[in-house]
Amino acid sequence: MISRRLALLSWALSVVYLAPMAQAADAPPTRPDFVIDADTRTVVIEGVATKIESRYVFPDIGKKIATSLRSKNAKARYGSITSAAALCESLTAELRAISKDRHLRVDYAVQAKPMPKDDAPTPAQIAERKADFEWENHGFRKVERLPGNIGYLRLDRFAPPEYAGEKAFAAMAFLADTDALIIDLRQNGGGTPLMVALLASYLFDAEPVHLNSIYSRVDDETKQLWTSAYLPGPRYVGKDVYVLTSGRTFSGAEEFAYDLKYLKRATIVGERTRGGAHPGGVEMITPHFGVFLPTGRAINPVTHTNWEGVGVEPDVAAPADSALAVAHRAALTKLIEKTKGSDRSEWYRQALELVGN
Repeated sequence: MISRRLALLSWALSVVYLAPMAQAADAPPTRPDFVIDADTRTVVIEGVATKIESRYVFPDIGKKIATSLRSKNAKARYGSITSAAALCESLTAELRAISKDRHLRVDYAVQAKPMPKDDAPTPAQIAERKADFEWENHGFRKVERLPGNIGYLRLDRFAPPEYAGEKAFAAMAFLADTDALIIDLRQNGGGTPLMVALLASYLFDAEPVHLNSIYSRVDDETKQLWTSAYLPGPRYVGKDVYVLTSGRTFSGAEEFAYDLKYLKRATIVGERTRGGAHPGGVEMITPHFGVFLPTGRAINPVTHTNWEGVGVEPDVAAPADSALAVAHRAALTKLIEKTKGSDRSEWYRQALELVGN
């Protein structure tokens, strides 16, 4: 049962980060709009209120949001809204104003979506999502060997391991013999914690390490996420790791940076991240409307808290567009010191001269 729930959580998180609004969560949707009537508006508002009141991770805030939505609807505060996009924008603003939770949002689809049963995805939804992940190469944008034998991985989302595991194995095998590693999450909007745990596992020894815990209001239980004792291919241990972040880095990508930062396994370089630590999934209201509803909260085993609302502070602050060069220089400089007096040190020094600002 626990594994099934984790699989559903994985699916739910992967859905939102491939949604049209995922790459710019605060921007208005660019897809076509459509007209809604008063009945539809009322159904959506009441549906959002009911879902949030019964399932949002913080019951007191959920009740406060639901009360506000119902009160405003009763006073016809939303009465002038006749477009799907405008309704979603207005409701999202209300949810975030009260909760300060950047995961919360109401969204729409022009084409009707099948309503899932028991919070489980339909076979059609699973097939569609799998095809989307494949088209996006499961978030793996670039795997490269930089000057000085520095590994570079650009990952733009943490796709479910059942789809993206082979890509992760291949990427880490390619990078295994580099002397330091840079993982670029500057464009990463998040994803499933299961893939966070899988990729992080390569950076630790075989002895399992507790990475994170997630409390679920719906299940009223806390699930722990640990590194894996077994992995295909070699582990990346005994070498420095740098994680690049930006103001766009969000949710699961923040967890990856946060976990490694407080386990002292990586140096975070770049900008403070967006600050979303409440996982959840899309809850359908009608075939055209849904709400992304955080039903859980992350609990780091070191800090006993998370990055919600504050983001992950980098160890080395740098503008996002120069973070790669900063990390590359830092990696080479450290390697020069480690190999001082050897031919390898001079080789790293020559590579350092090639790195731009």
